Amino acid sequence: MAKKDRFSFEISLSVLNHLGRNLYRSFITILGEAISNSWDADAKNVWLVVDKENNTLIIKDDGSGMTADDFQNKFLKIGYSKRKDGTINTVKGRPYIGRKGIGKLALLSCAERINVISKTNKDEDYIGGVIDNSELNQAITDDLTPQEYKLGRVQYEKFGEYKDKHKQGTLIYFENVKDGIRNSTEHLRKLIALYFRFSLVDDSFRIFVNGDPVTLADLKDLSEATEFVWNINELKDPFINTLSKLKNESINKRTSLKMMGFIASVEKPRYLKITGTEEKVGIDLFVNGRLRERDILKHMPDYSTRHIASYLYGQIHFNELDSDEKDRFTSSRDGVVHDDDKYSELIKVLKDILEKISSEWDELRLDRGEDGDDENPRKTLKQRRARSLYNLSSKEYAGDKADKVNNWLKDLQPDAEFNIPAYVDCFLSENLVRKLIEERQISLSPEAEKERDKWRDAEIFSKNKANISIDIRRTGGDLSYLSMDGLANLVDKSKDPLREAGLSRDATEYKPMRDALAHTALLTDVAKKRLTTVYENIQGRVRTLLSKK
Repeated sequence: MAKKDRFSFEISLSVLNHLGRNLYRSFITILGEAISNSWDADAKNVWLVVDKENNTLIIKDDGSGMTADDFQNKFLKIGYSKRKDGTINTVKGRPYIGRKGIGKLALLSCAERINVISKTNKDEDYIGGVIDNSELNQAITDDLTPQEYKLGRVQYEKFGEYKDKHKQGTLIYFENVKDGIRNSTEHLRKLIALYFRFSLVDDSFRIFVNGDPVTLADLKDLSEATEFVWNINELKDPFINTLSKLKNESINKRTSLKMMGFIASVEKPRYLKITGTEEKVGIDLFVNGRLRERDILKHMPDYSTRHIASYLYGQIHFNELDSDEKDRFTSSRDGVVHDDDKYSELIKVLKDILEKISSEWDELRLDRGEDGDDENPRKTLKQRRARSLYNLSSKEYAGDKADKVNNWLKDLQPDAEFNIPAYVDCFLSENLVRKLIEERQISLSPEAEKERDKWRDAEIFSKNKANISIDIRRTGGDLSYLSMDGLANLVDKSKDPLREAGLSRDATEYKPMRDALAHTALLTDVAKKRLTTVYENIQGRVRTLLSKK
């Protein structure tokens, strides 16, 4: 066998599958590749024509277009990078979105047939070809080389009126989109508005869906459901200006990291669900205007599982991830390599910002009479449940009444937050001691009988005065007339209160504050602290008594 002096690599078409034909499973991701190509081609306009009934899609732009050489050696060259020789901007100065040159594989595999035609402003005739994926699959099965597989010839009449007055740019016609076009036009518009921000913030680039431009109005329902917003490093975004129903002014957050963005919260988690889709709005990472990481919180487990996470959405713009020669993006192009130093630094800064936002969101929600973040340590869970109960009850009084009543209710809120759990503590401890006395069959002391008679007589007097004869106490037993000080003397009385600890000593100190609490009085801060301390002692003593056999 004759020897060769030189050898060369030969790539099989089957490599296309591994490189990316099957990496893109989301229809919106595929749209993103086409829109990104139009951006990189310096297009001013991109027109999307969606036909759900016939399952077809046309994407048209007025970008620079392609010559035959461009089509063969750039568009069809897998791995061709627009950034060769260190170029990072388009002719018109836009930062390139594309990088590795394999994103086009998503476009070339998302439908049964993909027809591509293009022309520059110097050409009168279009050039192009047809990728028939059934034929391409057969070529892969037959292990053909790229040179052995030829694109089909374009039937230009398929593009019909879309070629009219089209001086330059590219048209792509997708026939029989895989898995069908499931999203309605309305939902597609919203997804595009969310994920292709440069179409809303750059006046030189517009996207149309079935003839109508995508605008901020497509995000109106999200805008109106937004309660609070935090602006990071003074991001200028017209969407923030549409948040007309905010419950507070925008809160500014500063960081030395070269990033910008905003994080907002909605009133109810359901408002983040995009109706009719499986999509949910989250906090997304953008680099040079392109979506690079959907819902960045999913890579921050300490926060993604927090209660507050279901209320948050926003955008983080961090162009430093694409400011040098290093490629920090995954092969699928919709993610970032997570162990990258710059990305790790971003996550660290975001965690600090989210920690502050969590506390502020919690306080803002509670002030508005809504549930906050149960996992935030600034309040105990008992305080939060008390606040929730207070919020529910106070709404029955607020209604449409004058602002004066609302202010009174607001003034009572901190005391209610303390008094409600304090009363529950009192209720539980005293009734548990009553049950313990019953179980041990402890008889009343003379002092206890005297206390019982006093309160029983007071009850009889009050019932006669009110002219009622119903039973008030479910059990009319003696113990129901005794409070903690009387009960404590029966089960755990200190022989020398000055030297010996006991439930009776703590109950004596507890009584005046407990009585004020039972009479719905507003306690001083000093009394609240004292009541809390004494009750902790009582709770400990009761638990000890209950644990004894």
